[in-house]
Amino acid sequence: MAHPAPAVKKNDQVAVLAGRDRGKRGRVLRVLPTKGRVIVEGVNLIKRHTRANPQRNIKGGIVEREASIHASNVQLVCPECGAVSRTGRRQLDDGTRVRVCVKCKGVVDK
Repeated sequence: MAHPAPAVKKNDQVAVLAGRDRGKRGRVLRVLPTKGRVIVEGVNLIKRHTRANPQRNIKGGIVEREASIHASNVQLVCPECGAVSRTGRRQLDDGTRVRVCVKCKGVVDK
């Protein structure tokens, strides 16, 4: 089954709506569209035990890093009004299509 285009993109500021990190805000580091998931900075932190690898200059020990979270559990934070909002689409006068905030009608994409 094909997934729809993700509502959030890389480097978007998002708020977490559900889960143990509910209420946190962060920047999207990576979007995994085939799995319908996103990786958000500082959200859903997990601990991984890594073996040292001197050839790749990797230290061993316990590493804390972000795990993916389902895209339905995050929502875009509008850069103009600062509110958590859905996005719409609009075509500008020069013909470019942009995402817009549903609440304030401000342009999300630059």
